[in-house]
Amino acid sequence: MLIRIANFRTPVESPEEDLRERLRRKLGLDDTDLQSFRIIRKSLDARQRRSLQYVYSVAVAVPDGSKLKSSSDFQVQPFEGKPFFDPSPGTTGMEHRPVVIGSGPAGLLAGYYLAIKGYRPIIIERGRPVKERVPAIRKFDRGGEHDEENNYLFGEGGAGCFSDGKLTCRITGPDVDWVLKSFVDCGGRPSLTYEHRPHLGSNKLPMICRNYRRKTEALGGEYRFGCCLEGVKISDGRLQGLETSSGFIPASHCILAIGHSARDTYRMLLDAGLPLQAKAFQMGLRIEHPQQLINEHKYGREEYLQQLGAADYTLVAKGERDLFTFCMCAGGVVIPSVSEPNMYCSNGMSNSRHDTPFANSGLVVTLEPEHFGSAHPLAGVELQRLYEARAFEMTGGNYEAPVQRAVDFLANRTPSPQEVIPSSYERGVKPRNLAEVLPPPILKAIQAGLPVMDAKWKGKYLPDAVLVGPEMRGSSPVRIDRDRESWQIPGLSGVYPVGEGAGYAGGIVTAAVDGLRAARKIVEQFAPV
Repeated sequence: MLIRIANFRTPVESPEEDLRERLRRKLGLDDTDLQSFRIIRKSLDARQRRSLQYVYSVAVAVPDGSKLKSSSDFQVQPFEGKPFFDPSPGTTGMEHRPVVIGSGPAGLLAGYYLAIKGYRPIIIERGRPVKERVPAIRKFDRGGEHDEENNYLFGEGGAGCFSDGKLTCRITGPDVDWVLKSFVDCGGRPSLTYEHRPHLGSNKLPMICRNYRRKTEALGGEYRFGCCLEGVKISDGRLQGLETSSGFIPASHCILAIGHSARDTYRMLLDAGLPLQAKAFQMGLRIEHPQQLINEHKYGREEYLQQLGAADYTLVAKGERDLFTFCMCAGGVVIPSVSEPNMYCSNGMSNSRHDTPFANSGLVVTLEPEHFGSAHPLAGVELQRLYEARAFEMTGGNYEAPVQRAVDFLANRTPSPQEVIPSSYERGVKPRNLAEVLPPPILKAIQAGLPVMDAKWKGKYLPDAVLVGPEMRGSSPVRIDRDRESWQIPGLSGVYPVGEGAGYAGGIVTAAVDGLRAARKIVEQFAPV
């Protein structure tokens, strides 16, 4: 029989390979009685800095009739794992192969699942294959021209391919498990399936995205790069086809996984009559520290750094508008999150080794639609553009990043143009007053929240901190309406909006799950072409 052992703790010094023996001894089982076990979840408890612990949840197979009781060290619970819903193909005929628009996490998984089920999907991507994205991004980072269709945001893998590779997810269940297992099948390490905060690293994601494509193509799927959606053909409330930069594609079903930065596509969809609405999104700055400072704050013993690697953190400052950190990149770098020319926006990433001397994190506030000053569906997009253009212009128009020391930001001191401010941003930085790239509600919330965060760290959070900005691509400012049951746009049969771009996800895994579920809706009802 299977049971679940929850809250099973071990010192971080204890290797994972010793977990089976620790379980056996704690449960009072003979070696043959512990038939097998599987780690469900593994997290780090860092509340006691000098005595860090791993906390496990484990599924254990023991003989029927075994009587195991909870103790002060752990809990014994019935194991109630839910199976993954993997329907047989439906019987309704499809006139054309399904089309997936976009190859970010949502499109990637949608196309992969459809291919597994025999639907031979067509995946169209406005950008280039990942093999061509990497050199283009490196060239840009070193001072090259901005390519509107081949950059950090557009191309195979979408924005997720170069956004650090965090697989943190607030939802759980068999769909999440299936997605994480697919990441392992495509090159990720096995522990991704149970780590509390799994991290692939921006250096690993390109290979994994490429492996998804190769598996999809081997199953009959087709990728078309340099193919941008330019129009939708609709008749009598049904999708008839897609106008693209590579020509017309007949289509009766498409999964719309355009990502959060396809602003021209949002405009086209709105003009075509699709139901878009403004939604809340996050705006703010990115904050950088010496990684050593973060390590010293979290680890009470030097040997923890060798065992655990660069430390991360999360902080929240409650207030009229909460200020919170997100996408913390330990041992990482600040990168440009730029999809349009003559704009600047920041983001962060770290490779799997977390080996730079810098730590950076998003520092953001949620902005509600009523604070945009307009009821227009694209009001949030236009607000982003306004401040991104201002950030680009204030540094001289060369995609350099405006930076400011946190203590000067709070004192409203404009830095000297000659001041040398350390930052990991490769293309170059210029000291500027970052109050000029923030809407008043966001500025006020950050000014109020930073001292609260500093107090939580006993005055050590701000003295060495550097702010970079603006940061505003953490979530989409737009939602595309969809029916809760069919996942299609109400009144428009055949169009399934998914992922971050449609306003239904907030990270790699949630977007991937959203794409998977949309693909499954097609499988449930329709037969492969």
